[in-house]
Amino acid sequence: MAVADRLVVITDLILRQIPIVYRAQFEFLRWYIPVCNIHAALLFAATDCSVWFTVTFTFDRFVAICCQNLKIKYCTERTATVLLGTVSVLSCLKNIFWCFMFRGGYKLYNSPWFCIVTISVRYSRIWGVIELLHYILTPCVPFILILLLNTLTVRHILVASRARRRLRGNSSGENPRDPEMESRRKSIILLFVISGNFILLWSVFMVYSVWSRLWWLGYGSVFLPEFVQELGFMLQLLSCCTNTCIYAVTQTKFREQLKNVVKYPFTVVVKFIK
Repeated sequence: MAVADRLVVITDLILRQIPIVYRAQFEFLRWYIPVCNIHAALLFAATDCSVWFTVTFTFDRFVAICCQNLKIKYCTERTATVLLGTVSVLSCLKNIFWCFMFRGGYKLYNSPWFCIVTISVRYSRIWGVIELLHYILTPCVPFILILLLNTLTVRHILVASRARRRLRGNSSGENPRDPEMESRRKSIILLFVISGNFILLWSVFMVYSVWSRLWWLGYGSVFLPEFVQELGFMLQLLSCCTNTCIYAVTQTKFREQLKNVVKYPFTVVVKFIK
């Protein structure tokens, strides 16, 4: 997840902005060197990996919490390697069509469609259907899968928590602090935060992209203003970074290591003074 997020940052926020900022120096990329379509395919592949790695990680948590019999066979390093490799290959294959949909030249201004698109492609129903299928696979299907898996996981946690509470109540008249219940409560909060964060940050971009494509095909009566596109674009890019941060920060061991990193320079200074 972290690697895919970094690739999104590199291919989108850095490599795509360099020709725009240095427009005069990179004018040749607009007409003479056909690299934009390849850049677009790599960018969308990295974005797909970022999204679908979140889905696979969510499924991994679902299996680890809800499927104890499957957990021993599934939650292994070999399974993780196979899944990550499969998702990466499928993401690359899925986004090859951008090489043929776009022309090789950059538009040289900030837009989700940052490569030159011919009029025939823009109004083509075939390419329109292909692009709509692209948005259905990413992020509509991940929306449903993440929400479903997290809902099932939360349901399992609540059922197990009620059973545990009854057992503890029957075994003792007192109700002491239960670390296990607190851990489960934190897991529920984490799952809801992940689901809500992913869906909210991708929603604007997805709605605008689908609406815009339908408008170009003649099925829309109102064209949404450009600021909606820019807002959705910004939130979508933000989503490619937040899930990894949320998963990492909520891990106790990660927080302990982070504290050690922050304290280390001060510890060295104190030891040197002593």
